[in-house]
Amino acid sequence: MTWRKSSYSSGTGDSECVEVSITHDVLVRDSKNPATTLTFSTNAWRALLDDVTAPS
Repeated sequence: MTWRKSSYSSGTGDSECVEVSITHDVLVRDSKNPATTLTFSTNAWRALLDDVTAPS
Protein backbone atom coordinates (compact mmCIF):
# COMPACT_ATOMS: atom_id res chain seq x y z
CA MET A 1 0.00 0.00 0.00
CA THR A 2 1.35 3.42 -0.92
CA TRP A 3 0.64 6.39 1.33
CA ARG A 4 0.86 10.00 0.12
CA LYS A 5 1.48 12.85 2.52
CA SER A 6 -0.54 16.03 2.41
CA SER A 7 0.96 18.79 0.30
CA TYR A 8 0.59 20.98 3.41
CA SER A 9 3.04 18.78 5.33
CA SER A 10 6.37 20.39 6.14
CA GLY A 11 8.09 17.35 4.64
CA THR A 12 10.36 16.66 7.59
CA GLY A 13 10.60 13.15 8.98
CA ASP A 14 9.01 14.09 12.29
CA SER A 15 6.21 16.24 10.88
CA GLU A 16 2.58 15.54 11.68
CA CYS A 17 0.39 15.24 8.63
CA VAL A 18 -2.51 13.57 6.91
CA GLU A 19 -1.70 10.64 4.62
CA VAL A 20 -3.95 9.14 1.94
CA SER A 21 -3.83 5.78 0.18
CA ILE A 22 -6.07 5.23 -2.84
CA THR A 23 -6.78 1.60 -3.63
CA HIS A 24 -10.24 0.06 -4.07
CA ASP A 25 -11.34 2.43 -1.28
CA VAL A 26 -9.66 5.57 -0.02
CA LEU A 27 -7.86 5.29 3.32
CA VAL A 28 -6.93 8.36 5.38
CA ARG A 29 -4.71 8.36 8.46
CA ASP A 30 -2.84 10.69 10.77
CA SER A 31 0.92 10.13 10.53
CA LYS A 32 1.14 10.29 14.36
CA ASN A 33 -1.27 7.36 14.65
CA PRO A 34 -0.96 5.25 11.48
CA ALA A 35 -2.77 2.24 12.95
CA THR A 36 -6.09 4.12 12.88
CA THR A 37 -7.60 4.86 9.47
CA LEU A 38 -10.78 6.31 8.04
CA THR A 39 -12.17 4.49 5.00
CA PHE A 40 -14.15 6.19 2.23
CA SER A 41 -15.65 4.73 -0.93
CA THR A 42 -14.17 6.31 -4.04
CA ASN A 43 -17.54 8.01 -4.73
CA ALA A 44 -17.67 9.49 -1.22
CA TRP A 45 -14.04 10.67 -1.51
CA ARG A 46 -14.76 12.34 -4.87
CA ALA A 47 -17.84 14.06 -3.40
CA LEU A 48 -15.75 15.32 -0.47
CA LEU A 49 -13.03 16.68 -2.76
CA ASP A 50 -15.59 18.29 -5.05
CA ASP A 51 -17.23 19.97 -2.06
CA VAL A 52 -14.05 21.32 -0.46
CA THR A 53 -12.57 22.54 -3.75
CA ALA A 54 -15.78 24.18 -5.07
CA PRO A 55 -15.64 27.97 -5.31
CA SER A 56 -17.54 29.66 -2.51
